[in-house]
Amino acid sequence: MAEVGTIAVTGGASGLGAAVVRAVGKAGGRTAVLDRVQPPEADDFVQVDLSDSRAAERAVRQIADRARGLDGIVTAAGTDRCGTLSDIDGVDWDRVVAVNLLGTAAVVRGALPYLTQSHGRVVTVASTLGFSAVSDATAYCASKFGVVGFTRALAAELAGRVGVTLLVPGGMKTGFFDDREEKYRPPDDSRLNDPDEVAAAVMFALSRPVTCELRELVVTHAQEGSWPP
Repeated sequence: MAEVGTIAVTGGASGLGAAVVRAVGKAGGRTAVLDRVQPPEADDFVQVDLSDSRAAERAVRQIADRARGLDGIVTAAGTDRCGTLSDIDGVDWDRVVAVNLLGTAAVVRGALPYLTQSHGRVVTVASTLGFSAVSDATAYCASKFGVVGFTRALAAELAGRVGVTLLVPGGMKTGFFDDREEKYRPPDDSRLNDPDEVAAAVMFALSRPVTCELRELVVTHAQEGSWPP
């Protein structure tokens, strides 16, 4: 098992990102968070709106320079805007894709020189809705289908130089659903995974030796409704 080292986490102030920060700390690693709000715990933090791709690139470079390198990055930041395509404001629709897909690509791009040097690892966070399309989720599905394609292409591109894992989580017990209309919330939150369990899977990916690749990892509740697709 490889040492964890310094891990950058997007969206590390809450939800899965915060769970990953906790898990990295417990494993003796160092965390650096990129988020719009101050995380409850982290060794370093840069405030950034990940919908601004160039700012996201600068933020990850800033964190990497302060840490004198990076050993991994986990792109846990995500957002959603439910509704039909005709009902969602175009700015809101674009923001979902900008944060979930373009923000993911931007932080990975910014981190690549450091990860190549350390033979580090990338863990991108997709969704079961990156494989299964549902109504009233065009922005989210488009962004997460995009993360799946981006990550698979990235794994081929970086093979032997940087480890790449696609994480596919099902619904989790986080604040992700809090501001949704009732019809867009999970009907039974007992069928949502504990984010700490998903973070444990992330740690497994991050701690693989350089000769071992964990390409894709699906982690869902035993009764997840959206998986298999």
